[in-house]
Amino acid sequence: MRLGVLDVGSNTVHLLVVEAHPGARPIPTASHKSVLRLMRYLEPDGAISEEGVAAIVAAVGGAASAAREAGIEELLAFATSAIREAANGEDVLDLVERDTGVRLQVLSGDDESRLTYLAVRRWYGWSAGRLLLFDIGGGSLEIAQGIDEVPDVARSLPLGAGRSTISFLPDDPPSLEQVARLRAHAREVLAEAVEPFKALPSPNHVVGSSKTIRSLARLAGSVEDGFGDTERSILTRDGLDDWTPRLARIPADARPALPGITADRTFQIVAGAVVLSETMRAFGVDELEVSPWALREGLILRRLDRLS
Repeated sequence: MRLGVLDVGSNTVHLLVVEAHPGARPIPTASHKSVLRLMRYLEPDGAISEEGVAAIVAAVGGAASAAREAGIEELLAFATSAIREAANGEDVLDLVERDTGVRLQVLSGDDESRLTYLAVRRWYGWSAGRLLLFDIGGGSLEIAQGIDEVPDVARSLPLGAGRSTISFLPDDPPSLEQVARLRAHAREVLAEAVEPFKALPSPNHVVGSSKTIRSLARLAGSVEDGFGDTERSILTRDGLDDWTPRLARIPADARPALPGITADRTFQIVAGAVVLSETMRAFGVDELEVSPWALREGLILRRLDRLS
């Protein structure tokens, strides 16, 4: 069947169209993306502004039109932390449905973590052993660990790259003091979050997913041969820490000239680098491998599992 997955995230509204059936890997056939950066539309009371709501409606409407043109049989439409935590989130969902006909399913943070873990587990297979996953979105950081298709522990933390940029790095480029405050905040949040993972066996494989981590790996990582015709993208903490202060000195509009840094992530890539570095440090991780599959693929796989 032809499935569409519409991801209304904190940074982008992204439609992915795939050809899929139970027992086979989903094959992407089309993609439609709008850059929102929803965190910039948050009012002091935590509500999304009228301008932000209008941007969401327009982006979802455009994605819905693209989905119809692609001839999808089913649309899996979901929203993550930006709408989930907004003071007017329910009103936004109702307005989106009224104006576009698309009803967004709001995922909890733990759901995001579990679904992303499922996608990564399927991508690497059972031979990867126990997996530890880090995923940095615009609004939240997801962490999960396990050996089966359901993680033993899954957590969602308010350390997304967009959220961290708005809260701690208001200047462009950010000052050394701002970066230091974000680093200290991330350490404090992670110190508590790491506790339930300490009771688990050590992971055999550490994986990072999300566009932010893929971008950082292209900039500061390396590529090795993988299985078949795929390559393995590796990111070390030393490489990340070497690049982070340099990234922080470069204005956002100049960062896309660097390898891997795209225009839709340029404003939040420094915060993403700081959060990832502190996450790796908190878990004692020296290097990770980057997964091409993440939350969208997890939703597709769960839907296919239910069909079968």
